[in-house]
Amino acid sequence: MTTIDDAVLLRREGRAGRITLNRPRTINALTHAMVRRIHAALDAWEHDDAVTTVVLDGAGERGLCAGGDVRAVHDGVRAGRSAEAREFWRDEYRLNARIAAYPKPYVALMDGLVMGGGVGLSAHGGVRVVTERSAVAMPETGIGFTPDVGGTYLLSRAPGELGTHLALTTSRMGPGDAVRAGFADHFVPAARLEEFAAALAVSDPAEAVRAFAAPAPAGELAAQQEWIDHCYAAGTVEEILDRLTASGVTQAKEAAEAILGKSPTALKVTLRSLRRARRLPGLAEVLEQEYRVICASLADPDLLEGIRAQVVDKDRSPRWVPARLEAVTDADVERHFAPADDGGLGLA
Repeated sequence: MTTIDDAVLLRREGRAGRITLNRPRTINALTHAMVRRIHAALDAWEHDDAVTTVVLDGAGERGLCAGGDVRAVHDGVRAGRSAEAREFWRDEYRLNARIAAYPKPYVALMDGLVMGGGVGLSAHGGVRVVTERSAVAMPETGIGFTPDVGGTYLLSRAPGELGTHLALTTSRMGPGDAVRAGFADHFVPAARLEEFAAALAVSDPAEAVRAFAAPAPAGELAAQQEWIDHCYAAGTVEEILDRLTASGVTQAKEAAEAILGKSPTALKVTLRSLRRARRLPGLAEVLEQEYRVICASLADPDLLEGIRAQVVDKDRSPRWVPARLEAVTDADVERHFAPADDGGLGLA
């Protein structure tokens, strides 16, 4: 039996419960209703003995999921409905934790673009599959806030300072780099992805992986690890930029230029978030921290301005407030980590 609504397709295929994000015109941007529907499906399938594996994919040719529907967040906050944004994030982060702890194999087909909220739906799964078309990223500093959906957990545990580089620059990872950074596990050629998904309906995911996985294409980041580790080990964003600029490495200078275009407040809060996340024991505690940070960001002008510039008006010319890194104080950063006034997520 197939159950269909406008944004998520739920169906059984043999032993697999299939979840297909179905907003291809928006690269399957994630809404609150979609979060709730996926969570309900996971709850139902956990106790269904006929379902032994859950498989997530996205409709259309462009990607699994481009992230959360930030335009809806923008419009809601502008209309004075900030509580709706908080409710969305609360349910989304709880879903991320649910996926990470799911008792049955959860297979994410990370084909095409996978960003932000799409990472939250996929990279916490037990079996994470990329293809040569995969482009994985956490783009939040470019739209005025910080990596969330457990992104700071993944980034803080990437090799060396790789996660800091990815977070501050918002660089996209191809399949090889996604595996290296800990966002994916296996590479399956796109031409075999449909056949791989069909195998999941009749066989154990480990068997399907053995039959269809291939070595991932070489990434770019392994060769850059030395300068990344040196430059991003600095204690402040300003020092990181100084090291990148002085390194003499072309890619490092390009990284500095990319960072300088991002929200100064978001950059500093992101660096603090990553350093704190390294000391937290697990995903649940990191998600609680991210929830505090994102709720506090509702008071930042850069949140709405970044979404306006990149998504609404698309002029790509955000006017950050403050506009300079040195104008963002330690107190400005630290207020983002105060306990949420609604008690948080209840995960940790």
